Amino acid sequence: MFIVTGGSGLIGSSLVWGLNRAGIDDILVVDHLGNTTDKWKNLAPLRFSDYMERETFREMLRAGKFAGCRIEGVLHMGACSATTERDASYLIDNNFKYTCELAEFCIGAGIRFLYASSCATYGDGSRGYVDDESKIEELRPMNMYGYSKQLFDLWAKRRGYLKSITGCKFSNVYGPNERHKGNMRSVVCRAFEQITATGKLQLFKSYRPEYADGEQKRDFLYVKDAVRMVLNLFNSSSAAGLFNIGSGRAETWNALARASFAALGRPVTIEYIEMPESLRDRYQYYTRAEMGKYHALGFSDEATSLEEAIADYMGYMQTGHYLGDECVE
Repeated sequence: MFIVTGGSGLIGSSLVWGLNRAGIDDILVVDHLGNTTDKWKNLAPLRFSDYMERETFREMLRAGKFAGCRIEGVLHMGACSATTERDASYLIDNNFKYTCELAEFCIGAGIRFLYASSCATYGDGSRGYVDDESKIEELRPMNMYGYSKQLFDLWAKRRGYLKSITGCKFSNVYGPNERHKGNMRSVVCRAFEQITATGKLQLFKSYRPEYADGEQKRDFLYVKDAVRMVLNLFNSSSAAGLFNIGSGRAETWNALARASFAALGRPVTIEYIEMPESLRDRYQYYTRAEMGKYHALGFSDEATSLEEAIADYMGYMQTGHYLGDECVE
């Protein structure tokens, strides 16, 4: 059995899709579906053996109910991923303590454990975007979400766990199965909504003179590429420690916008709007994951181009399909 936590979220459900494509369906999906989102729709096309609510799973884990179970691996994607979340106590429990509990169980039982860290741990990028465990103490995340991820990376390093587990520092991942994310859904998702409704796309203005409006740069990664990279690491006996999961490219919001208009066959019309003041001192103007460590394991695969990935994604949006449905492949 495989366990995928956060299994109805964007990356979690996409990993279940990836496991299904590899012929694996003995999967326990763990998450909190709640009553305010449509995350359940991400699960509907997928094959898995059981579903369990997060708190029930944690209670059973603490009670030793999984001892002796035949578990081939745990893909721990369960976390609050909202970079605007201000409840620090909630983030410490849900993102840090939960991961500690699961890591200790897996290490004690000899179970393969891979978890979601984040490129948000890199902060403003002044210390680079290199997945080097020896320098993670130097990183200064810019928000509480990033800090909650940094806490576990540091905790795992102090205990020597990074010698046997794998942490994935995800860049800006986008793709099908993110429509439930509300304000945290990607700009590509918003682009589809805005362009089809109004014929234009709104982007934040720049507040730094070295960046023109829309020329702020991010490492954008299509979720299908993220799934391939994660499963490569999961299946590699050499993949212990922290690894960036990104495209390795820094591309502008304007380039993303142009690709979105092209995919929808619409003329480019961009409106630059004021950024909320609450975000201005925490906004990342440049991110680019260094992918050398991943490629050094022998993985030569490159991320799908922004244009091709967005065109594929727009196919899902136009048909209303999710990963696992018959759609654009």
